[in-house]
Amino acid sequence: MSSTPRAADPARAAKALGGAAAATLFLEGLAVLFVPRAVARTDGLGGGVLAVLVVLAVVLVLASGVQRRPQGLLVGTVLQVPLLLTGLASSAMWFVGGVFLLIWLYLLQTRKDLVGSPFGPVPDPPARPDQAG
Repeated sequence: MSSTPRAADPARAAKALGGAAAATLFLEGLAVLFVPRAVARTDGLGGGVLAVLVVLAVVLVLASGVQRRPQGLLVGTVLQVPLLLTGLASSAMWFVGGVFLLIWLYLLQTRKDLVGSPFGPVPDPPARPDQAG
């Protein structure tokens, strides 16, 4: 595959995908906030696990706000690992974390297809002959 952007306006496509990434991270944060309630009903919940889950939820929500920055997608990608590891607190989170991971990978692949790279700045589109000087 070539790294040439396929979108007519790569900057607009990147902005739209950044919005989708922000929404995904926000929803991940909400999902993590529901884990303590589910775990407390079944196994009980220690203070350390509760603190880790709440901190992760807050970090995911905050990361949704940095998706406009160049490093935003990288931050979101790194946060997929601890999200998946919430399965250690509740087995249902293996499934939830896996689904969110697949959504995240789909967003990165779509960005790569439309913009030319899954991370980093949007490359300048090549000049079209009909727009020459």
